[in-house]
Amino acid sequence: MKKVIILSVFLTATVFAQTQQTNPLKIGYVDSEIILAQYPEAIKAKSDLEAMVSKWRKEADSMAADLQNAYAEYQKQAQTMTQEKQREAQQKIIEKEQKLQQYREQKFAQPNGEYFVKQEQLMTPVKQKIFKAIEDIAKEEGMNFVLDKAGDVVVLYADPSFDITFKVLDRLKRGK
Repeated sequence: MKKVIILSVFLTATVFAQTQQTNPLKIGYVDSEIILAQYPEAIKAKSDLEAMVSKWRKEADSMAADLQNAYAEYQKQAQTMTQEKQREAQQKIIEKEQKLQQYREQKFAQPNGEYFVKQEQLMTPVKQKIFKAIEDIAKEEGMNFVLDKAGDVVVLYADPSFDITFKVLDRLKRGK
C-alpha cells in the first residue's frame, strides 16, 4: 500500500512537472542505512539500546537457569517427597516460570515493552535531526522529492548526482 501511494505521488508530480516546463521536477534520494550506520548520535543510541538488551538478556538467562535448576532438583527429589511437598515444589517452579515469562513480556513485548519504548525515546531525536537535515538540503538543492532507497520504496535506478546521503551526513556531523 505504501508503494502504491508513493508511486501515485510520484506519477502525479511527474505529470505536473511535465506541464510546468519552466520548473522541472527534481528528485533526490538518500540511503538511510548508511546515515544510521555512520551518524555518531545514531550509533550511540543503538549502542545504548544494545547494552540495555544485553543486560536484560543476562537477567532472563539467569532466571531461566534458576528455573531449570529448580526443575532438575524437583525431579531428583520428587520420589522421596510427600504429596504436599511435591505440590509446593511444583508451585514454586510454576511461579518461577511465570516470573520469567512476565519479565520477557515486560522487556520485549510489542509495542509497549521497555525495549520498544526506549528505542523510541533514543531514536526519535536522532530521526528528527536526520529529517531536518534532509529537508534543509532538499530545499537548498531545489528538490521536489527525496526518496529513501534503503526502505520499502524500490528505487530501480538512481543517478548518483541526485544522491544527497553524504550531504545529509556531513550536515549532521557538523551539527547544523
